[in-house]
Amino acid sequence: MNIAFFLLPKQEVICLTLDSTLRQTLERMEFHRYTAVPVLGKNGEYAGTVTEGDLLWHMKNSDGKITFENASKFLLKDVPFRMDMKPVSIDARMEDLINLAKVQNFVPVVDDMNRFIGIVRRSLIIEYCERFVSKETMESQGAPQSI
Repeated sequence: MNIAFFLLPKQEVICLTLDSTLRQTLERMEFHRYTAVPVLGKNGEYAGTVTEGDLLWHMKNSDGKITFENASKFLLKDVPFRMDMKPVSIDARMEDLINLAKVQNFVPVVDDMNRFIGIVRRSLIIEYCERFVSKETMESQGAPQSI
């Protein structure tokens, strides 16, 4: 199956850029109630995913230099991303998507030039897998196929 069927396009995804301030990042994540958000470079390329933990550890390790009050003076590009949330290519196999979804809440999707084009949520991948499990269960019980 083509993973494009599962794609939530870039226009519908909350993203940040490497030039976002820490305050913008915190406020956007809080507003949307997300714990992780894709980060894009200047040309729209996928640069990584920032998590709440990344921000907290960065602030903690700043020896008090970064506070919420002055977070607008610091940029996201200086925050180390501790989780390597790997993207998949739009033409990746479904197996690749499933393997990444085991350890990521969402899987970033990129084109052949590494430009971010959207995400696939883990919940959609689980629903896809559930259909196969349900189908196998029905077949093993001799029920007619409805999927």
